[in-house]
Amino acid sequence: MYTIGIDIGSVASKAVTFDGEKVTSKIILPTGWSPKETGEKLLKILLEEKMIAREQVKTIIGTGYGRGSLSFIDKKVTEITCHGVGAYFLDPEVRTVIDIGGQDSKVIKLDCKGNVIDFLMNDKCAAGTGRFLQVMANSLEIDISDLSEVAQGDAPQKINSMCTVFAESEVVSLMAEGASKESIAAGLLQSVANRTYSLAGKVQVENKVYFSGGVSKNSLLKEYLGKKLGVEIYSSDMAQFIGAIGAAVIGYK
Repeated sequence: MYTIGIDIGSVASKAVTFDGEKVTSKIILPTGWSPKETGEKLLKILLEEKMIAREQVKTIIGTGYGRGSLSFIDKKVTEITCHGVGAYFLDPEVRTVIDIGGQDSKVIKLDCKGNVIDFLMNDKCAAGTGRFLQVMANSLEIDISDLSEVAQGDAPQKINSMCTVFAESEVVSLMAEGASKESIAAGLLQSVANRTYSLAGKVQVENKVYFSGGVSKNSLLKEYLGKKLGVEIYSSDMAQFIGAIGAAVIGYK
């Protein structure tokens, strides 16, 4: 028997199958304009890829901002709970989860049993999120996946604004003044690290710290954030899937 966890994020949607012991398959797709259709597509691909009969699926749990659009799921669970459960499943030593997604960021504090005991979420503004970095990368005319590599070429420029609109204007002005793309990219990552540090400080970060979400793939940001917090930041190739994993684990329990 399997459970399926589906996490409908603002930018990317993820789904996993779980057999009670391990994640047996995973898939990620752009959310696009219709979270409902994306969720249905994720389910269809998972079942066909693993050749799982619908009768073999014990339960389907939905999470993420678009979970309300999924009519075929058995239960909806908040992303805070699912991220906590997912991170703890991947590593029971995790006590803090820092998640930076496409349009929001959150810091979640866990106890020794993986229960959420505190959290803080920034979902009112795109500042410091994947969307913010995407807009800034476009302004620099580089691919967002190259941001970390480009940023390692120079000392960071100070970026004063975290508002996406104002920061974009600031980047354009810095380029007009002759600042290098490398220094601006480094400054942008530094500013995101500073904002995340400010958010995390209100939750009192404790080791072990797991960095999740699409932005966690940025190695230099991870390094900056670790230095600001004074701890080692951990991540993995499952970092974008911890919400879906948590949902599937909850479904099995």
